[in-house]
Amino acid sequence: MVCAIFCTQSWAAGVADMQTRSKLVDEILTERFEQVLPELMRRTDIDMWVVMSREYNEDPVLKTMLPSTWLSARRHTMLVIYDPGQDKALEKLAVARYAVANLFDKAWNKEEQPDQWAALAKIIKNRNPDKIGINVSEAFALADGMSSTEKTAFMEALPAKYRSRVVSAEELAIGWLETRSELEMQHYPEIARMGHNLIATAFSNEVITPGKTTTDDVVWWLRDQSTKLGVSNWFHPSVSIQRADNEEFDQLKAFSKKPGENIIQPGDLIHVDFGITYLRLNTDQQQHAYVLKPGEKNAPAGLVNALANANRLQDILISNFKTGRSGNEILRLSRQQAIEEDIKPSIYTHPLGFHGHAAGPTIGMWDAQEGLPVKGDYPLYPDTAYSIELNAASFVPEWDKEIRIMLEEDAFFDGQKVEYLDGRQKRFHLISSD
Repeated sequence: MVCAIFCTQSWAAGVADMQTRSKLVDEILTERFEQVLPELMRRTDIDMWVVMSREYNEDPVLKTMLPSTWLSARRHTMLVIYDPGQDKALEKLAVARYAVANLFDKAWNKEEQPDQWAALAKIIKNRNPDKIGINVSEAFALADGMSSTEKTAFMEALPAKYRSRVVSAEELAIGWLETRSELEMQHYPEIARMGHNLIATAFSNEVITPGKTTTDDVVWWLRDQSTKLGVSNWFHPSVSIQRADNEEFDQLKAFSKKPGENIIQPGDLIHVDFGITYLRLNTDQQQHAYVLKPGEKNAPAGLVNALANANRLQDILISNFKTGRSGNEILRLSRQQAIEEDIKPSIYTHPLGFHGHAAGPTIGMWDAQEGLPVKGDYPLYPDTAYSIELNAASFVPEWDKEIRIMLEEDAFFDGQKVEYLDGRQKRFHLISSD
């Protein structure tokens, strides 16, 4: 189990060079194979997992199993993971032209057996597994990485007696992608802190000059600084404005259309949606800044109260995280409690990890507040990370209108409680106009 207390590491003072981070990625991957995967295979009752990809058409799961120096599959990479049981170590084989670093042993000699599919079938026959998991899934895209061509060829290559043993590895694939290891969680908080630091600078007078700076200027500053820092972005950031005007908040526009360029003015409430990728892990963060009018020392009381309402909605949501509860149940309980407290909630929280919108239980979507079938029915497991994403609508008397505080903070669920990786926003970033 992952420890609940996060420790700051010395490398966090700056992004590591490529060689150092490559070594760390491989250390994490080795730990995951040794400590995370065996438990997951036994939990899902699958004793053989076959994962394969052709070069540049990679299964999302396979990409997370490749060593740091492999940026894609090579030729046709077939990986076989076999659990011999009795608490023995997993056997990891590469039915491929090349060994996969020191993670998967080379198990195919093309000169002796030209037919790669026949070599794979022989390995399966020799181990006689009870259940052979393959990555096919109707509901979860990240667990649906085997192409139809590969599946057809795979089933044809198998001896008849083994075809009935082939099952979807959906729950195993999701478990592999969603479960965080000890070593990952030593570093994940620092990655979240990188994102927060970039947002804090972007939402300051170092970047924004009211009356001159546009929302697009801030967006491209974030992109440029991410590149300079040595991390990447898994989506293009967005920066938007709410202000004291007659424009009403449009949920569809906010979530389906990127906000256009707009000059940032005194009195504006600015919102950012921003995420970075580092060490194969992703962040997803949304925060707000208020642009002080000349002479102002703080945001209007109505906005401060609106932020407090959104913070309370966060508290309600994470209090309902319980091992075994489905995403839909967490959504229903949280919305019910928020409405009873006179909060107008919209909850759309998602798992976080190897992907920004990652594998695991969906806890609402902005356009599906009643929940989602299948994805929302998936249960909550320990040692998983989430982007606590939501908004609360509040009436601001000073503006005579309703506004939305849209928050998103990265967090970890240890099976008992939720802990934010690097805290959360409880006060607005303030930008001076003086």
